[in-house]
Order: sequence, then C-alpha cells, then structure tokens
Amino acid sequence: MRALHIFNPEHDMALANGEANYMAPASARRMAAELASLPAWYAEPGDAVLAPSAYHLDFLRAAEERFGHGVSLLTEPELGGLDGRTRLSPWGWNPALKRRLADAGVDPGKLPSDHLLARLREGAHRLSAVELLPRLRLDERFCGRSVYLRTADECGAFVERGGPCLLKAPLSGSGKGLNWCAGGFTPPVAGWCARVCAEQGGVVGEPIYNNVQDFAMEFRVGGRGEVAFAGYSLFRTSGSGMYAGNALMSDGRILSLLSALVPAEAIERLRAVLTDAIEETFGGYYRGYLGVDMMVCRFPGASPEYRVHPCVEINLRMNMGVVARRVADRWLAPGAEGEFRVTYSPKPGEAMEEHRRMERERPLLTEGGRVRSGYMPLVPVTPDTRYRAFVLVAR
Repeated sequence: MRALHIFNPEHDMALANGEANYMAPASARRMAAELASLPAWYAEPGDAVLAPSAYHLDFLRAAEERFGHGVSLLTEPELGGLDGRTRLSPWGWNPALKRRLADAGVDPGKLPSDHLLARLREGAHRLSAVELLPRLRLDERFCGRSVYLRTADECGAFVERGGPCLLKAPLSGSGKGLNWCAGGFTPPVAGWCARVCAEQGGVVGEPIYNNVQDFAMEFRVGGRGEVAFAGYSLFRTSGSGMYAGNALMSDGRILSLLSALVPAEAIERLRAVLTDAIEETFGGYYRGYLGVDMMVCRFPGASPEYRVHPCVEINLRMNMGVVARRVADRWLAPGAEGEFRVTYSPKPGEAMEEHRRMERERPLLTEGGRVRSGYMPLVPVTPDTRYRAFVLVAR
C-alpha cells in the first residue's frame, strides 16, 4: 500500500492533553471506530484504511464493487507488518497516537519525533490564528479582532470592556472549548478562564460577530513545505459552534455564492496572501492538509455591509471540509450538488432506522461510477451504530 489512513477524531483533545497515555472519552472512541472507514473516500487508489475488520471490510468490498476506488483495509494486529514504504496518514499526529502505533508494532522510524509533535502542538495553538489575523485584514472588506489573554484578570477586563464576546481555549477544535459570554464575567466564566489559563497558558477573546456564512479555504503542504490551494469549503455549524455539515458543490459554485456578498476578487486576493503566509508559518515542519475557517459577517448600515473574517480558526490537520471537497470532486457526477453530514443518534437502533428510511426515500442513483442523486452512506451502518457519515445529493 502507498499510504495508511487513520481516522482519529479525538486528535484535538489528545493534543490539548499532550500526554502519551491519554485515553479519549468513550464517545470519541466510539466515533473513531464507527467512522473508521471514512478515509476510504479521500484516499488514493492503492491506499488502505485502519479499521476493525468485520462490517467495515464488507462495506469496503461493496463500495469497491460499485465505485472501484481501490482502497483496502488493515486491522490493528497487522500494523507490525507494515511495508517500509507505506506512509502513515492520520487525521492528526499527537503523542497518544504515536504511543498507540508504537505499542502495535509500527517501526519507530515511521513515527514523528517528539520534537516534531511539540511543534505541531505549538502550531495548532489558537495563538497562531491570533498572530496571523492582522496580516489577513487586507482592506475595508475584511474584519476580525482577536486577543490572547494570559490571566483570568485579563479575561475579566476583556469581557467587561467589550460586551458580548466569545472566549476560546487555545487547544481545542470542532466547536469545543468555547465559552459564549453574554452576561458578563460571572463566577462560572471566571472559573473556566482560570482553569484554561493554568492548563494551556491563556484564553483567546473575540467579539461576537453577525455571522451570515461559514466557509473555509483548504490547503495542502507538500513534502518540501510548498503550499497548494486544495479548494473551498462551505459549511454549517450549530448555534453553539459545533460542526453540522458541508455543502457538496464545485469551487466555482462556492465562490459564486460568496461573491454575492463579498467581491470574488477580494476572496481570491486573500487566498494568495494566505498561501504565502501558510508557507512561511507552517511550511518548515508541517506536511499534509490544513484548513483556515472564515466567515462572512454583516454590519447593518455600514459600508461595506458584508465583510470577511479571514482567520477564525486554523485546523492544522485533516478536516471535514477537505473530506467534503474530495467527495464532491471525485464522487459526484458533473453538475450534481448536495450535502455531506456527520450525525449522532443517542438511542440504540435509531441510526439504522434513519438509514433505512433514507435508503427508501432517497434511492441512490449513480452514473459512470459517480453519484447523480440520492442517499449514500460513507461508512457502514449496523443496529448498534450511533455515528453516521453520509451524503445527500439533490435530484
């Protein structure tokens, strides 16, 4: 195999913890197991995914028959026999994953050094976004203010001075580690700030903006540190900031939708500046995909009324935006559009019931090995499933 893909969605929590013996919560471990074959949809032919055998193997075989994507499955007991040329490609590298793979018999020479892991943790810290933001506010069509607060007292002064705001733990991701402050610096907020400052060195403070559209720019850093644009991501979040799903459409279509609010020229100029900034900031040590989350904000009565916040977060890892981009580009028929979703069902049997209902109501129609319309699960669904990843393509 050329590369072994590992879906470890607990990566952000493991990176925040920083310990090699970190154990993720049961919910995160369950998500990792149930969505383990998701990388098959962005892997290259000849690659493999690390997953429990049984139902994942059957699912991949069925997908191979229908789509011919040429991705195989490897189980954890087989890790010790990895070919020396196989590249490891996890969702993200952290000390806990390194320990897990080493314990499974992976050649230490294939694993990142502790020095590199420390640099990756430093790069994933939200201070990177705070420092990059001023460089990306190119003119009056861009907005954004973000400050790094090192003590609970600084957090209190920021909250009381600035009104409703958002406080972020520096090492967290996917809508977690957020504290929405609309009622002042209350004792619970003060306690949260004191704890995060003690554990992670500070808190990021930002005003709350009138967000009308979340989007992202995705990039890939190559073997020599060169940076290439990997596409646009148009996504949805819940009211609390948790990831809810991605639009599946072409880059041109996404840019067209965004340009109804902000000129396309401004967005493309930002892309060029950001490409250079990423190479300067991360090109010396990071390899792989990364995403920069952004949003279009509305300022009623002002001119311009709509502005881009160019650096809400930097995801220094694989992310759902890249998954959606790869699925749209590789597996949708020309002109087809839809949604990519990841859902959680708290009750046993609920996910299977929804899966069967969607199969009935939105039958899958393919054309030339690509999806023309309907519902397509991206991971197997069983009676015990709680987490699903799937696409819905419009008729």
